[in-house]
Amino acid sequence: MQERMTGALLEIPYRDPVAAFAPFRDQPHALLLHGAGAHPAARWSLLAPLPASPLVVDGPVAASDVLAQLRARLRPAPASPAIADALHAAGVPFVGGLAGFFAYEFGGLIEATAPQRRPVGLPLAALARHDVVAAFDHAARRAWIAAPDAAAARRLAALLGDGAWRPSRPAGATLTPQEPDGWYGAQVDAVRTAIRRGDVFQANVSRRCAGRLSPDDHPFDLFARLAAASPAPFQAYLRLPDAAIVSNSPERHVAIRRGPDGALHAETSPIKGTRPRGASETDDARLIAELLASEKEKAENLMIVDLMRNDLARVCSAGSVRVPVLFGVETFANVHHLVSTVRGRLREGCDAFDLLAAVFPAGSITGAPKLMAQSLIDSLESAARGASYGGIGWFGDEGGMDLNVTIRTAACVRDAEGWQVEFRVGGGITIDSAPDAETEETVAKARSLVAAITGEQP
Repeated sequence: MQERMTGALLEIPYRDPVAAFAPFRDQPHALLLHGAGAHPAARWSLLAPLPASPLVVDGPVAASDVLAQLRARLRPAPASPAIADALHAAGVPFVGGLAGFFAYEFGGLIEATAPQRRPVGLPLAALARHDVVAAFDHAARRAWIAAPDAAAARRLAALLGDGAWRPSRPAGATLTPQEPDGWYGAQVDAVRTAIRRGDVFQANVSRRCAGRLSPDDHPFDLFARLAAASPAPFQAYLRLPDAAIVSNSPERHVAIRRGPDGALHAETSPIKGTRPRGASETDDARLIAELLASEKEKAENLMIVDLMRNDLARVCSAGSVRVPVLFGVETFANVHHLVSTVRGRLREGCDAFDLLAAVFPAGSITGAPKLMAQSLIDSLESAARGASYGGIGWFGDEGGMDLNVTIRTAACVRDAEGWQVEFRVGGGITIDSAPDAETEETVAKARSLVAAITGEQP
């Protein structure tokens, strides 16, 4: 163990981080950020199971007040600079700070003219302080605990699961689409009508599925099944007192890293454009080529890239916003996506919370122009989005942050009979969208969640 007056760094045996986290699955505000798959961002899994000073936002309050309270929970410097430096040198992204969740409707606090719904069974935001963090490096197959002192590091090491834990198998779960047959196609037509009127260029409309987990099932078991069957780089499990959020997200919303120049650099990676996976490598190659050749899909992606460039420009230095990757293809368990990358250098005096206020919610799950798209979505969707299309991630003491977009995400709310479960799937609708094709895309996006909840094969 490496020890300092103000901190400790303990290397522990590498194991499955999902199994290691299992003993904390019912600890309120415990958070697992799990990377899986071949994506570069999937290298790390971060366990933050010992929360302190939670902040839960339930009712109407000024976003500036919430962000001020979050800033106050960060430290001006890491508790142990030497240990933080050692972990950052090894590539560990988060070594202490705040971590948690923002519902889609948190955007209504940031922008007063945005829709003002409230999620059911979930807060608008829930974050906590995390000073004891376990980091698992899948590339090197090594793991460490960073803590304020040696005793805290050893205490967490003794509490982590040993890797033998396995999830339950669902039996008796129920899951039902919450809108009638043909509903989604009708919403596609409604968005196209709004585009013709000049109201929006694009809007991301979603459909809702809801039901109950099996009587002997648990949200963390659901998370583990998803993690095994559908690897994604930005998976997350967050336990709240009477709820849990299970995210199988492939999409980063926004991240901040400190560059060699000492400045904070922001990056966002909007996903827009989808094709299902094929039955063979040949099918996959054909579908990827089709995706890259689709003017409709590229136009959809480019609209969101332009929106994100404008959002970043609100807090980045003039001329620093760039698009180093346009129309990249990333392949996941069930789909291929077009993914672009937008980067910028934060202006002096701006921090991660200023960036959050500038970009939340993500343009990829609203549309363009953002506020008009949000208003249109609110008129078409029958209930609050809640955990769907919000964000889960962390804010580091050193100024960094990383936040996913909670697509492919289920909200589990506990009641007297067990666990209710709900999720949404959707897509960006443009003037060239075809109702049947867009409906089928939502089916492809839902397959992994349906299979993990019900046990049915995707």
